Amino acid sequence: MRAKNLEKLLLAHADEFHAVVPFEKGDKLLLLDFSKNNTELNAELLENTNLFIQYINAKLEAAAAKYGIGGYGEHRTIYSRSEIFGPSPTTSLKVENGAKAPSRWEGDNHPKSSMEETELSTNLNSSISGGGQGDEPRRLHLGIDIWGKPHTKVMAPMDGLVHSFAFNNAFGDYGATIIFTHNLEGQTFYTLYGHLSLNSIKNIQEGEHIKKGDVFAEFGIPFENGQWPPHLHFQIISDMDRSKGDYPGVCKYSERESYLSNCPDPDLILQMMQFASKQ
Repeated sequence: MRAKNLEKLLLAHADEFHAVVPFEKGDKLLLLDFSKNNTELNAELLENTNLFIQYINAKLEAAAAKYGIGGYGEHRTIYSRSEIFGPSPTTSLKVENGAKAPSRWEGDNHPKSSMEETELSTNLNSSISGGGQGDEPRRLHLGIDIWGKPHTKVMAPMDGLVHSFAFNNAFGDYGATIIFTHNLEGQTFYTLYGHLSLNSIKNIQEGEHIKKGDVFAEFGIPFENGQWPPHLHFQIISDMDRSKGDYPGVCKYSERESYLSNCPDPDLILQMMQFASKQ
């Protein structure tokens, strides 16, 4: 089932989903932009996780916002901080002791490149013209990120089964990750929750039933969430294509149509973007 059909199905059930994070309509949501339009995102900030955390916290505090939110379909510069997303001029792949090997999505098996990524147009021109395909990094975000406090509760929007889970521990990856299978009117689809705590995957098993509204996870901190500021990556997936414990949350710009057709807007379930505003 492709995304258009799934979109219609989710829209038809829009009033039935439970909140994924604790959120009331009176809570303020700050719309965060991580594209090239945000000139505050310099290399020093992106390379230093603690500085990145301070940046997010300062933004939320200044806006008196409970969460930062956004990112679906956004072409982001922040992924230059890790080579799992492809060529980057300044970063190198970091894997902690005991971490799994990089997944088949990490780096897309492309060779290292010295290509400077200072302007989005450089990547887009390469994608559109067909040149430099082997060096094209992944920058287009396929989920919605909700940025907030460590250990924020994560709840199931509807009944489902644990499809798979994993500790994707390479620098910049999902960290602790859970994927659910859902069935709605006979149609199967999946939801992915990334950047969780290790406790979130400590006592679960594949095939386990999850009930709508159950608290099943929490936001992780850097050592367990892929070295990111605390947040949740939430994504809807129509077809997992035999993947387990992992699915791309970021794709190449040149592959946007294929991936976006398989990953519809997560706000169809979240229904939070209507409350988001810029600082």
